[in-house]
Amino acid sequence: MADRLVPIAEKRLMDVKLGELGSWLGARDFTPNGIISAVRRGHDRYYNKYINVKKGGIGGVAMLLVGYMAMSYLWEYDHIKHDRWRKYH
Repeated sequence: MADRLVPIAEKRLMDVKLGELGSWLGARDFTPNGIISAVRRGHDRYYNKYINVKKGGIGGVAMLLVGYMAMSYLWEYDHIKHDRWRKYH
């Protein structure tokens, strides 16, 4: 059987072809409520996949900590860049 045609607005990002990306982005809800609901859905998916499991490991928490460290480094990069020792010549 052939795959069922799914409207572009209901496709996940991983299923969207490069040529369909513009119309897929146009179908997204960029209102404050839409963004909040997208963040909530992402949090729920992350929590159910990595945290709320029977036999969990350190993977989910470690991924969260690495993400936090990367964001902190990006936020402070300008200050770190100006504190480097430089050769003036």
